Amino acid sequence: MSDHLMISTRKGLFFLDRMADGWRLAGNAFLGSPVVNAMKDGRDGTLYATLNLGHFGAKLHRSTDNGRTWDEVAMPAHARQEEDADAPSVVQIWTMETDGRPAPGGLWAGTIPGGLFHSADGGGSWTLNDSLWSHPTREKWMGGGYDKPGIHSICVDPRNADHISVGVSVGGVWRSRDGGKSWDGATRGMTATYVPPDIAELPEVQDPHRMVQCAADPDGFWVQHHCGIFRSADGLETWSTITPEPCPAFGFAVAGHPQDPLTAWFVPAVKDEFRFPRDGRFVVSRTQDGGESFEVMSQGLPQETSYDLVYRHGLAVDATGRRLAMGSTTGGGWVSEDSGESWTALPARLPPVYAVGFV
Repeated sequence: MSDHLMISTRKGLFFLDRMADGWRLAGNAFLGSPVVNAMKDGRDGTLYATLNLGHFGAKLHRSTDNGRTWDEVAMPAHARQEEDADAPSVVQIWTMETDGRPAPGGLWAGTIPGGLFHSADGGGSWTLNDSLWSHPTREKWMGGGYDKPGIHSICVDPRNADHISVGVSVGGVWRSRDGGKSWDGATRGMTATYVPPDIAELPEVQDPHRMVQCAADPDGFWVQHHCGIFRSADGLETWSTITPEPCPAFGFAVAGHPQDPLTAWFVPAVKDEFRFPRDGRFVVSRTQDGGESFEVMSQGLPQETSYDLVYRHGLAVDATGRRLAMGSTTGGGWVSEDSGESWTALPARLPPVYAVGFV
């Protein structure tokens, strides 16, 4: 099991380590600054942190010494404004993933507004994936939680690094089978209930909140969508609608078991204008049979007047599939050592949590 956590929050990046007597706060970085997300490149151990400093713009930092020191590196960028007056600005990097190739430093970054960028040198420079940016449907993408659409999920097939899938809010699921040279919509079976019925199945109107892929069975995907939960077992050819009784189908986060494509965890909430746990009871739901049935797990979680919401990157599972961690918008943090059956609060009251990751 992974004994190290990185938690990205509105007021900094926090490191926690698993000790003999439980989890302990081990350090922090960028204290006071909004850290959107953080990741580790397992090929060489480099850490990356994405920041959104508001008036001062979006920033990207990397560390080659386990987070003790950080260097600012290049941000993905569209054409320079002096060359193209209509070129958009990158509001933030919402997610980053390694590109699946052996050489360290190869990265994908998903941004707001809806850009996918690639770096071959660890963030020293970036290239916009023009084929997705120029796709005829992109101008129809809409803002979801943000004013502009954004790419929040990037899945690289461990069998073939040229097979890339992305989730866009609001813009659907798109897949490439040629390293990003071309893209196809991959939302057959999804339905968006917030648009007229005659366009409800179009790829560009779908609002996947988070998409994950099973490492051991890469044809298996889960999506927590604004309008419910969807599962694909055939490499995104089709999606099946999942009814997560007895929990609400709405939420932001999903974690898929790395070895079992039938198992996934969700953090349900009442949707739209509410966005908090039903009846003030904070729970995690789990399916182990591909969505045929769900268990509701609450041991160790607050069950009275709890209004914690977990953002789309706020739930993580480690490589064993037994240890999970999550953080909430009210600064709560919990870890499960038994696949979500029970939870223990982390020994820190944190700022609002944007993302959680095992490293």
